[in-house]
Amino acid sequence: MPGAEPQPDGALTLLDLVAVRRWAVLTRSLYAARRAEIDALNVFPVPDGDTGTNLYLTFDGAVERTLAAEEPASAGALLTTFARHLLWTARGNSGVILSQLARGLAEGCEAAEQIDGAVLAAGLRRAAERAQQAVTDPKEGTILTVARAMADAAEQAAEQATEQAASPVPVHVVATGALDAARVALAATPDQLEVLARAGVVDAGGAGLVVLLEALERVCAGQRGRPSPDASDRRSRLRPGRSHPLLGPGPDDARGADELPDYEVMYLLADSDDDAVDALRERLLGLGDSVLVVGGDGEWNVHAHVHDAGAAVEAGIEAGRPHRLRITRLVDAHPGHEPAPARHPGQASAGAAGEARTGSASGIVACAAGAGLESLFEDAGAVVVRSGPGRRASTGGLIDAIRAQHARGAGGVVLLPNDGDTLLAAAAAARAVADDGIEAHVVHVRTAVQGIAALAVFEPDAAASDNVLAMQAAASATRHGAVTVANRAALTSGGPCSPGDVLGVVDGDVVIVGSDELDVAREVARRLLGSGGELVTVVAGEDAPGGLLEAVTSEARGAHHGIEVTLIDGGQSVYSVLLGVE
Repeated sequence: MPGAEPQPDGALTLLDLVAVRRWAVLTRSLYAARRAEIDALNVFPVPDGDTGTNLYLTFDGAVERTLAAEEPASAGALLTTFARHLLWTARGNSGVILSQLARGLAEGCEAAEQIDGAVLAAGLRRAAERAQQAVTDPKEGTILTVARAMADAAEQAAEQATEQAASPVPVHVVATGALDAARVALAATPDQLEVLARAGVVDAGGAGLVVLLEALERVCAGQRGRPSPDASDRRSRLRPGRSHPLLGPGPDDARGADELPDYEVMYLLADSDDDAVDALRERLLGLGDSVLVVGGDGEWNVHAHVHDAGAAVEAGIEAGRPHRLRITRLVDAHPGHEPAPARHPGQASAGAAGEARTGSASGIVACAAGAGLESLFEDAGAVVVRSGPGRRASTGGLIDAIRAQHARGAGGVVLLPNDGDTLLAAAAAARAVADDGIEAHVVHVRTAVQGIAALAVFEPDAAASDNVLAMQAAASATRHGAVTVANRAALTSGGPCSPGDVLGVVDGDVVIVGSDELDVAREVARRLLGSGGELVTVVAGEDAPGGLLEAVTSEARGAHHGIEVTLIDGGQSVYSVLLGVE
């Protein structure tokens, strides 16, 4: 079969191994460049929308894992390997759906040494089907709608080319048809989902899929694209001279794993500005790789893999005020995935609790967005995985945590994602460990207060299947609310808001727009208690206002005599107050 030879206009007829590599590199580059743009499509007017960041971290992590894989022999084999790694690194619901799209594409193309347009079309159809299967309650106006349009157009383009006696069917024809249809479907998403129309945006996940198809079309058009610095220089910085399954062979394979950065450094950066952050980013690029600096308005999330952790921290001190610092040694971790949760700060106490419970019937894995919440779950014997806006837990991290809990002697494991955007990753992790004979169940908790309610009824000596029923019932019976600050203008159920407005959230919907956090917290409590309640849980964030407990207690007891109010120092970002009523 001929190689990925160009048509007269320079477009490709076939995708060979090299072309698939170029697609992967270009996609990572585009996600890196446009993650903030995709994040901004978040329909919630608070800074927790991280679809673009999740897609980038998912894709970038899969590239690093593929770095350690054996050199694939064909285009189909590379897609299969990469899809497997995408599942491991998937972050957030968007990352899991991306991994399922890749899985379907790989299933449609795995037997192909080189991929023609007909095979590509079949793979894109299978990709859309796999993505649909990943979502329990699929809705129109989402990435699933865009994926279906992509597949329909790809098949139509392949059929038309076949009728015109094109053999093999050119991949560029199929890629162009898929991209054009996806763009049209994306533009129509606000007409299908009211929440998108109200916010004046298109679906963020659908936009991420369009970026993936843009990279495919550019490669099929014969354009090599212009990878970002972290993509084009990755090999020389990460493993100089090493053969890379995606980037291609290096000049000297004798240099190996000793070139890997020694440390992962993560911290939040405050009291800085855009110029200082740009300088920090350049400094970190000189120190290592996997550099990610995201945020704005005075607060940034910083991540890098470096040899000199001290220099990375000093760079942060020069740029602003680093806090919530975490340094993890990478040399004994598996290349390409995050360290086991046992390395997280405070994990020693969880280990001790786990040893005391060896042989118990059930164990817990919980996600937490703040240090206080981590401690609370760890004290109950849970293995905790850090997860929050900008750095959602990956499927691989959750798999590691489940295995760690199982190794302590737990016969079954209960997962508490404590965040709606981590539900699919938790479900994928539970399915993955089933292949190892480990029983794991997911409690569908969308907020930390629901997770706390579920934790209260957990019985270590009960079977995991029994626990999950009781915990789900407790979580479902907990009404939840929050207080946060808008970072952009939007139209909400509580009226229009502007940046800086204080927002009150009740059961996932913004229903209050105000100016004082304590006043909004009182109003959220009042609405949550409208249908009664016996216990109010208040989780204070790192920016919680003074007098919070007194304000909520006064409101609660004024409405219901004798009600109990509990304050927890959660330490989470974004939401200064989380409220739960049982």
